[in-house]
Formats: sequence, C-alpha cells, structure tokens
Amino acid sequence: MGISGFDPLFLVGVDAIRQAHGPRLAALTGRLLSGFALVRFAGDGDWYADCPVVLDFDGVQVELCHWKFDELSIGWDTIDTAAAITGWEEVELTPQWSHTDERLGPLVGQELEEVTLLEWRPAETERDLAAGTVAVEFAFADDRLRIVNGLDENRIEVGAAHPSYLRHRLSR
Repeated sequence: MGISGFDPLFLVGVDAIRQAHGPRLAALTGRLLSGFALVRFAGDGDWYADCPVVLDFDGVQVELCHWKFDELSIGWDTIDTAAAITGWEEVELTPQWSHTDERLGPLVGQELEEVTLLEWRPAETERDLAAGTVAVEFAFADDRLRIVNGLDENRIEVGAAHPSYLRHRLSR
C-alpha cells in the first residue's frame, strides 16, 4: 500500500487476537485519545477503508486493519503518518494521511475507559458470512468507537454495538 512502516500480521479469531494483543490493548485504558489518522484520497477526500485506522493514545499508537472476511492486523507504533504514501499506481487517486473525521474527531481528548473484542455471532438460524469476525471496541465516557470488519475493509462505527456481538472484555 506504500504506507511507511506498515507490515501487517493478520490474525483470525478472537482467541488469537486476544493472545497476541489483549494485554497491550487493555493497557491503553486510562489514556487519552490524542489523535488519529485515516487514508483519504486527495482529490475528493473519500476515506480509503482498505488502509489501517491509526489511533494515538498519548503517544502509544495502535494500528488496526481488517482484510478479507475474517482477518485483523493490529500493529503498534510502526506507521509513520507524517510520511507520504508512495508507490500508488492510480495517478488520479492520490492517497494521503488525514487527521479529520466527523466520527473520530469528537472523541479526541477523551479518556479510554475500556477495550473490548467483539465477536460477530448472529442467531443460529441466520447464515452469515461475517460470523466469527472480530471488531475492536474502545469505550469512552461519552461514546463507544468500533473498528469493524466491513467484509474486506475497515468500517468505523460509534454508539451502541449491535446485539449480535459477543463481548470479550479485556482487563489490565
């Protein structure tokens, strides 16, 4: 993707993600969300949801990226959002880092109260391609933020989670 420092390691399933990243995610509790970065196209400002969502918690950067139908990569302090994105083949679509977003902006400056892994578990009567996918939820006093698998890309959600999510709370 031409993103400086981005070297994803994709994991599948809540157990693998909890084992690899649970303690570090839980350790973010009590920190302020001090910033974020998304990749947008320079021409129209559209979010390129295939690229990682970068959240900065007082100098600890967590980088989340969903891929395929069930894979999630979580990176730590590796992406340089000040560096230009290079090697892009589509000349008319120039990607660049953006630090503005109407969903994330209101959460900046708020203290993180809890981190939860959410596992999509629809009713047994429903056949759902997304069953078993994992989202990461960040709970603040005023709202909840989720980075969700949008079936081969990231999706950002705020507010209450859908009731089909099974919650796996992470604690320090």
